[in-house]
This record gives sequence, structure tokens and C-alpha cells, in this order.
Amino acid sequence: MTALWGISFDGAPISGLIVEFVKTARLFHDRGIRVHLDLGYDIKADKNAFFRPYTDEAELLPEWIELDRIEAVQGIDGYTPELVTAVLREVIGRGDDSRLRSVMHSVTATLRDQILAKWTELGISFVLVENGTLPENVIYTRALYQAIEEYGNRHRLGCFVLWRDHDLMWQSEPSSGKYGQFPYPHTPQPVNSPFIHYAALHEQARRRTLAWAPHLRQLSVLPNTFTHRPAVVDEHNAGFRAEHGIPEHAPLIARFTRIVPQKRIDRDLHLIAALPGVHLFVAGEPGENPEEFTRLTELATELGVRDRVTFGGGLAPHDAEVGRPGYSVRDLLAHAQLVSFLTSYDYESYGNPIGEAIASGVPYVTSRYELYETVYGDKGFRAPVLDVRRHDLPTSSFVDEVAELLTDETKRAKMAEHNYALGQRHFGEGRAERLLDRLFLAPMDERTRISVVLPVYNEAANLPSVLDSLYQQRGIDRSAYEVVLVDNNSTDDTVDIARRFAEDHPDLAVHVVPEPEQGVACARRTGMDFASERSKNRGSAAEERFLLVSADADCRVDPDWLAELAAAMDSSKAAIGVCDYYYSPEHFTGRPRLWDAISRTLRCRAVTFALFGGFPDGKGFAVDRDAYDRVGGIEIFYQLQDGKFVNHLSDDWDFGIKVRGSGEEIAYAPKSRVEINPRRVDHAIDEVITGRAYGSDGIIVMRDIRVEDPRPARESDLTEAEALQAWEFSVKDFTPKNTILPVLLTPSLLDDDAVIEFFGADLADRLGRRIAELKDEMRVVDFTPIHSYKTPCYRLYFEFADEIFARLRATVGEDIGHPPPLPSCFDDVPPERFAEFVKYYCEDRESGDAHNYFGNGGVF
Repeated sequence: MTALWGISFDGAPISGLIVEFVKTARLFHDRGIRVHLDLGYDIKADKNAFFRPYTDEAELLPEWIELDRIEAVQGIDGYTPELVTAVLREVIGRGDDSRLRSVMHSVTATLRDQILAKWTELGISFVLVENGTLPENVIYTRALYQAIEEYGNRHRLGCFVLWRDHDLMWQSEPSSGKYGQFPYPHTPQPVNSPFIHYAALHEQARRRTLAWAPHLRQLSVLPNTFTHRPAVVDEHNAGFRAEHGIPEHAPLIARFTRIVPQKRIDRDLHLIAALPGVHLFVAGEPGENPEEFTRLTELATELGVRDRVTFGGGLAPHDAEVGRPGYSVRDLLAHAQLVSFLTSYDYESYGNPIGEAIASGVPYVTSRYELYETVYGDKGFRAPVLDVRRHDLPTSSFVDEVAELLTDETKRAKMAEHNYALGQRHFGEGRAERLLDRLFLAPMDERTRISVVLPVYNEAANLPSVLDSLYQQRGIDRSAYEVVLVDNNSTDDTVDIARRFAEDHPDLAVHVVPEPEQGVACARRTGMDFASERSKNRGSAAEERFLLVSADADCRVDPDWLAELAAAMDSSKAAIGVCDYYYSPEHFTGRPRLWDAISRTLRCRAVTFALFGGFPDGKGFAVDRDAYDRVGGIEIFYQLQDGKFVNHLSDDWDFGIKVRGSGEEIAYAPKSRVEINPRRVDHAIDEVITGRAYGSDGIIVMRDIRVEDPRPARESDLTEAEALQAWEFSVKDFTPKNTILPVLLTPSLLDDDAVIEFFGADLADRLGRRIAELKDEMRVVDFTPIHSYKTPCYRLYFEFADEIFARLRATVGEDIGHPPPLPSCFDDVPPERFAEFVKYYCEDRESGDAHNYFGNGGVF
């Protein structure tokens, strides 16, 4: 099944709903999915189009959209516009279905069957519903819900429907009362279905929808999006003014809208009457409401502005791809100085003309309709605003503000530039693409139990071998796992390599997901969120345990990596599974001092990971999806570097701390092994041995290390002094995080027999008491937020270093040695005040000395 069925409850050939449908459907079309669209003529009774054949409507739409409909509905006994109108009046308006109950039930069942037949005939795999909740035709709505449920079960689909409401009862003529009053007892509520994901246009709509239907579990905010490209006069539209009789240099205000009373075009006529020499162009179909068109033309004559008002008929929509030959809204905007949107207070759900003006680089003026602040005002967009709850028609102060904009080109340009930048941020097309990618465009097989997330940035050189190592996994069927490659703005062949690999290995699902915000933490979060959401849409398998696994794009995994990791987690019931990491010794042949420092670190880690479970490292760990969701997933922390915000590198460790701090267990899987790429050492050896590989002064970021780095890899061994320095920074970084942090987060570990044996009973007891004292002294409820755990870890390290190193020597080997020298600032501190000054040292966040002392990631 490779087709999308779109259905609009608007019953119009072109409207804001249809424009938004085209934008969304384009994302499916670009992935090779056929697109069918039912305009809803056979749904909405008040548009005078019920059962009307399509004629030239296809010319208004891109050629890749096939206009379609459920042809057999015309033959359904009793299904007429009169029935739809009667249901809205009697059942929804008055709550009385006694007269119509029988025919409603019969028509709903027949409609459902015909929808199912059509979808089956076309091989529909995705459905996009526009405005189906508004109770204009609840018979069709109920039939659609029933068809979705049966079709989803019949074909064992996951979430295959995006249901988007542009209008709801409280947004669509609430003063008329035709839908009743909250909580709308006679309107069918949205169905909480595993097959449907709902989308609200903004956060207020989401909140109000949940207040009405609190049972919904899949409801996201998906704002209308706009193609941001300044409208300019070009060869195609240069004759626009001349063809419509508008003087070349006359100020022009554009209004593009339906010509219906609710749009209040009369306000624009009064505005023009107060602005001598200014012209108004109204783009809309006069034939939709002939009475309103007549009223407006008579008003224009009465106000003496008929010669300055052009009713230009319907123009092709704003997006260039959606349209017919002739002019588009964007062509009008290229010639306009301002866009007007002086609409009714309680009629608009979004205000697309404002968004289209912003995206075209044209200033706008607007009425303060009910949702203006929610959609635009609260985000900082700038415009003259008419408060229509106080003044029905433009006031003299509002007219003066508009006049100033029309005459001050510099002010217009600054306002347009400000709004354009905000528009790209809030209403860029990427919002829709990310939601659809996460929910729909990558369905997950119900046999899949594991998603391997692979953040990548310019990894063309390493990626083939990494993907091959993931493909060659043993002890696990390839249908049980997938690879989610998150491209973090690669400029090389990374994405092409991934897609070619997917084509050449169809038995392993490989998905490529974009993440535009630079940083491995952002990429890892995007991949895990993508996998987590999709894993819940696997039909009957959705409730089974699902693992999210992190891998690294420059590290190869051993053949038993996944099977051993999953087995360790299943046997321990832990929420996180941690792999073993190693370097290939052959790579360090001829560098014995460097290898000695590395191998000692790995030996220490093996002991502490076996005792405490360790912490996740992005190179390889797994987390139970439900635990991931419970703690809020990967959290992105930001820090300042050179005056700019950058994301913190330690998202993997910080995530592990969140999970451990929530009371979950972490399991170590020593047979699940990952080979670390030695370029981390070869190309950053100076930073590694001085404890600066991940930044300094508390800023934890890692510089980009590529094999094409102009500096050659270091192949010589370390000197004795360098080797000592490398080991000291490595062990100073390792010890607080791997021997102290676990018991700081989970003091009950100090009651475990193996942990007591490692520390010794006396030291374990004193550590437990000291942790309790620090918690009380620092008034910290838990140590999970980033940085809050560092100070107590560092303090415990200084206070217990000699004893902890003694235990490491006894357990790991005598070559672990003794603690590195203390910072020189302690030379003059009296022994009896040592703990006091340790506190001052570790709390000093200004100088960053404590962070630098502990290395910021000196572990190899």
C-alpha cells in the first residue's frame, strides 16, 4: 500500500484547508506516495456543491494530486443535503435524535462500507483528514471513524491517520450557538484511537481540545506553515497593476479572502475611505455569496471609493506550486505595500493571510480577532491592530498608524524584516516535516523490538564499516531491529551512503532523519524521540518492551553487540544497559606508555561497571522506551562558549543520571562490545593527555576530529612525563564519575554485599553517612540536574581519595597507584580545615579550576 487519501470537510475547491493539505501531502508525494484528494463536496451541505461533479477543480491543484471521491455515496438511500442540515439542526443544535436516529444509523453503516471499499481498491496506506471534528456532518464523521478502526485492524496498521482541525466549535462562529455550548454534549468527541494522531493549530487549541476530550493521548501542535520567500515584481507579474487598472505608484492594500459577511471586508472599505489615493485589491470569488458582494460594491459607491477598490476575483493561492495559470496571491503581494486582515472577532482560527504576508516580506494590519495574540501577537510580530471589541470600524488613530506605514518606506521595511525572521522560526515548513517523519512516513514493523540511533555529521569515511557492523549482528533477526540515522547537517556524502546502503540491504530497515540544530545531543534526542513515537504504533506489539539503543557513527560494534545487550537487560530487568568499550591494541603497537594509560583506565572501568552498572555512553547503550519517556527523554543543556550558546556534550551521562535518579536500575553487559575509533586519541592526543579533550573551564564540548584533519595523527609514544599526566587526568575524571557518583545517586548500593566488599565495611559506612550529611547541608533533594552532582562528587573525591585509591589498587592492580597531587591552593590549608576548603574549591563556579582539575572528560 503506497497511497494517501486526503479528505476535506470544507466542501470548497480552494481554501485555507486545501492549501495546508497540499503542503502536507507534498511531503508524502516526495517519498513516492500517490496522493488522492476528496474535496468534500458530498459532505458539507451549505456550500451548494453536494454531489456536484468535478469540472476544472484539478487545474487549481498540483498535477501530482488526483482528485477523487466516494462515487457511490449518491446512491445511498436517504443521504441528502436535507438530511445533513436536519441532523445539524435537530441532533447537534437541540440534542434530539429521536426522528433521525434510524436513518442516521443506516446511512453511517453504508458510508463506512463504501469508504472501506474505496481505500481497499486504491491500497491506501495513509489518511489525512482536514476539519472532520466540526459537526457539520456527523454522519460522515462517524462513518469515517468506523472505517479507520476497521481498516487499521484489517491491515494491521499502526498510526496511519493525521486528523487536523482548523476549526472547532469554539473557533467557528461561537456566537451563533449552532453547535451548542461547551462541553458540546451532542457533538461526537474525537476518538482516542491507536490509528489516529490529532493535530491542533496552536497550543491554545490543544489545551481546549483536551479540556473537551481529555481522553486523547495523541495530540500534537502543528501550526500552519508557509513558504518563506520575499514577493518581488518579476517578468511574470510585472503587468499585474496595469491589467487591474491600479496606478503604478498608488499605495496598494491587499485583501485576499472569501467574500462572505464574516470576513468584514466592509472595514477595509471604510479604511480606504479615510486614506486618500490609496487603492484596495480584494481577491475572492464574488459568486460564493452574491448578496454580500452586492452589499460591498454598494457600500464602496456610497463611501466614494468604488474607483479605488478592485474586486479581482479569486487568485491562485500563496504557494507558487498550488495554482493555475494567471496570477497568484504572491503576485498580488509583490505589488502591495500592506496586507489587511480586518476580520470578525470570533470567526478566525488562524489567520493565514497574516502568515502569508509575513512569509512574503510584506507588513500587515489586522483586527484583534480572538486568536490573534495566540497565533501572532504573543510571538512578537509587529503590526497596527484594531481592537474590534471596542471599535467596530477603523478609528482615527488606527488610520493614522496605517497612513504612516504607507508613507514611511523605511518603517515598512524594518517591520517586514522583523516579522519575516520570526515567521521563519515559528511557521517554517520544517515543523510539519518533522512531525510527519516522526509519526507517519516511517512505519515500524510490529516484529521490530529495537531501534539503533546513529547520530552522524560528515561521517562518509567511517559510515560504510559502521553500517556493515550493524548489519552483521548475530543472534538476532534483522526484522527485530532497525537503524535510525540522524543527519546533523552533513555536507559530505553521508546521507547518500546511508540511502545506498538501505537500498542494497532491504532486509534491514534504515531510516534517515534530519536534525538541523547542530550538536550530537540534539541529534541523539531526535532519533530516540522518532523511534519512541513510532514504536507505539505497531498494533498489538505496541505494549511489548521496546529498546532504544545509541550507537556512534565512528565506532564499530562487535557481532554479538545487540543480542548480548538485549539479553543482559532482559535478565536483569534494568531500564538501561551499558556496553563494554575497547580499543584495538594493535593500533598502539610501538606506543607502550600510551597503551598502558589506556588499558589501566579500561580495567578500572570494567571493575566499577560490574559493581555499579556504569552510566550510558553514546558509543553504545540501550534504554527501555517506557523509562525513556517517563524521565522526559534526552535533555539538551546549553552553556556559553565564546559568547554563544552551545549544547552540552554529556547528554548521555546526564540522561543516565536522570534514569538512575528516578530509581531505575542500570545493567552492565560485558559481552556487548564496541570498538572505539582511535582517532579520538590520535587526532587530539594533546587535549586528551591534559584533560581538555572535551573543553575546559566547565564548558564540555568536543572539537570536530576528522581523519582529514590537517594535523597528522601522532604516531610516537608519550614521554614518561606525558604518560603520567595522561594517567592522572584520566583517573581524576574516572574516579568521581564511576566510583562516587553511583553511590551518591543511589546510596542503597552501599548495602550491597559486593559493593561493601569493594569499599570495605568501614569506608562504605562512612561514605553513606557523609552523603547524607552533604544532602542535608546542600539542601539538594536529588542530584539529577546537570552540574548539581559535580560539587558533591568532587568533595567526596577529595575527602576519600586516599581510601578509594587503596581499594582500586587492591581490586584492579597495584599499578593504579595513588591519587594525583592536590591543587597547589591546598598547600597552605590546615589539615583540620581541609574539608571546609574543599567545599569552597568545588563550589567555585567562576574560575572553573575544579572542572579543569578533574579533566572534563580525560578518560580515554
